[in-house]
Amino acid sequence: MTHPNFPLHRRNVLRLGALGLSSLGVVPRAVAAPRHARARQVLVIFEQGGVSQMDTFDPKPEMPAEHASPFPQIDTNVPGVHVTELLAKTSRHLDKLTLVRCMTQPTPGISNSHPKGTQHVLSGEAPGGPDEMPDIGSVVSYRLGTEARHLPSYIMVPGTGEQHDNTRLGFLPPAHLVFKTGGQPQKPDWKVPNLGLLGIDERRFRDRTDLLSTLDVGVPSSRGARDANALVSLREQAVDMLTNPATRRAFDLQSEPQALREKYGMGHRGQCYLLGRKLIEAGVRFVTVECREPPAAEFPGGSNMNWDHHDFIYSTGSTAIANGGAGAGRWGIGTWPMMGSTDQAFAALIEDMHERGLLAETLVVFATEFGRTPRINDRKGRDHWTHAFTMAFAGAGVPGGQVVGSTDREGGFITSSNAYTIEDYAATIYEKLGINRHDPLYTPTNRPIYLARKGEAIPELM
Repeated sequence: MTHPNFPLHRRNVLRLGALGLSSLGVVPRAVAAPRHARARQVLVIFEQGGVSQMDTFDPKPEMPAEHASPFPQIDTNVPGVHVTELLAKTSRHLDKLTLVRCMTQPTPGISNSHPKGTQHVLSGEAPGGPDEMPDIGSVVSYRLGTEARHLPSYIMVPGTGEQHDNTRLGFLPPAHLVFKTGGQPQKPDWKVPNLGLLGIDERRFRDRTDLLSTLDVGVPSSRGARDANALVSLREQAVDMLTNPATRRAFDLQSEPQALREKYGMGHRGQCYLLGRKLIEAGVRFVTVECREPPAAEFPGGSNMNWDHHDFIYSTGSTAIANGGAGAGRWGIGTWPMMGSTDQAFAALIEDMHERGLLAETLVVFATEFGRTPRINDRKGRDHWTHAFTMAFAGAGVPGGQVVGSTDREGGFITSSNAYTIEDYAATIYEKLGINRHDPLYTPTNRPIYLARKGEAIPELM
């Protein structure tokens, strides 16, 4: 923790606290009591790239043959509700899920941009306004704080996907920046870097923190006093994070039963989903799982493993396509690195959280930034499609076994009277957490910013 050129002076220690603690995402205890909250925590599974709705949650057996999905629809454990065979494991848990098949993304300029689409999902606000909107997780951290002082209140697992740099803090204080675990959690030697004391034993560390606590941090102005008190609180939380064994346990996948790890899947996606559950169980307020399968020797050609399947969406062989287009290097939706691992991990997650009682007060969302075209293109892929796609919700009072909305026989356009946007998705999260959206945030120039101002909570989920 110390450096020979950085002596332990009061000013330096406080500067370390102000910079280092905020970078960890350590925040004070809850700053506002939730109102009518059904959720205490949120877990967002963000499968970036644009998951094909007609190949997964919204099967279309009557599509024209030349554009049809090769994956037949199957029954679920809810009579009358169907998904495709790619969701065979998830189909056993539809009684715990609501499928919202009438999601739409009408904002111009978003449909052809994964960075903007990702930022839209993460923030709940279309990018491009005069003030950059923070991530929903950062807002939740700012409004509700944490109940687990030894952990950041907003964590992304692992935060290394193609669009990982599209998280935003906006105008909020640095303490509410997302904490990204990094790395590949499926590897046996994976650890979150710099989590724990480095180069100093705990006794010496405690001696130094005790010394710091005796220093006079009082300042004359009332605002200065508040700032100093907040800094002391942040320092105490950081000490807890560095020394509390529960911190390391929260990230320790090796401590999980082997059978459970295998149930999620021992690959990258499965272990990321499992880590998401562990962090929720440890008390983290807002967790986003955003993973991308790394290239694997048994699947030659895959180099950019997300859902942006513009080329050969149903390929089971190499995707090292000669003169490949925008989707070259992505695996077809039916191969194991993509939908196989997603179905396995998501089904295990829902079952595991249900058995542990975590769904009672945790809102779980399976999200993607948009869907894919109902027509197959000349590269045998499907392009971006914002007119209709599906999100899945569970927990925190969300009714199970429900389908909201409907689309036409090709899955391209919404036919139901209800249609919901990303702003509605964000409003739902805030309302579930009991956050008053009519109580604005304020920018440094004192400009009021309302949360999900163009959205309303999805009534069927409330």
